[in-house]
Amino acid sequence: MTEIVIIKYFPVLLKASVVTIELTAIAVTIGLVFGLVAALFRISKIKVLNYIGSFYVWLFRGTPLLLQIFFIYYGLPKIIPALTLPAFLAGAIALIINSGAYTAEIIRAAILSIDKGQYEAAKALGMTYLQTMRYVIVPQTYKRLIPPIGNEFIALLKDSSLVSTIGMVELMRAAQLKASATGRDAEIYIAALVIYLALTTVFSTIFNWLEKRLGRYEQR
Repeated sequence: MTEIVIIKYFPVLLKASVVTIELTAIAVTIGLVFGLVAALFRISKIKVLNYIGSFYVWLFRGTPLLLQIFFIYYGLPKIIPALTLPAFLAGAIALIINSGAYTAEIIRAAILSIDKGQYEAAKALGMTYLQTMRYVIVPQTYKRLIPPIGNEFIALLKDSSLVSTIGMVELMRAAQLKASATGRDAEIYIAALVIYLALTTVFSTIFNWLEKRLGRYEQR
């Protein structure tokens, strides 16, 4: 009987997991842009930019993601009524901003790990700071970024379940709704657990493959 219930509701949960993947992919992709900008601000010698980058990282790494989701969805409209957002958009913005703060530190560490001689060589060739970052430094960080970015993706994939608290129907919310409607909590949550494990395993494998492929490319 348990197996029948799991099989019955598995397709519904699998469909909801697509939303989870979409949300995670959007958050990590745009979060990378936020993180790159914040990382460059953090290592900038311009104090104003340094302060802005540091404040952004401090604020969003130092507060719970759930609080950030609640503030954007519930709190912000109380301050600015025009900023009443649908659940998906509010959840995506919270995940993007949060991911950007963590990614900023990952990128900053990768940039600082590059030998200082690379900067001096680029300067000797007459490159500007931005040209040095774009053509010399940042490309060398790719292989170093894959493992921590992969970990961030997996963590965010699981943390995306928090958007269920604002009514967004992703994998976790779909499981809650079906469990509430059927009373078969154990079976449905087991199905959700299996899907989460499958997703994290698949994406971990993909990021490991990317890391090895980049390693072989560098050796050539």
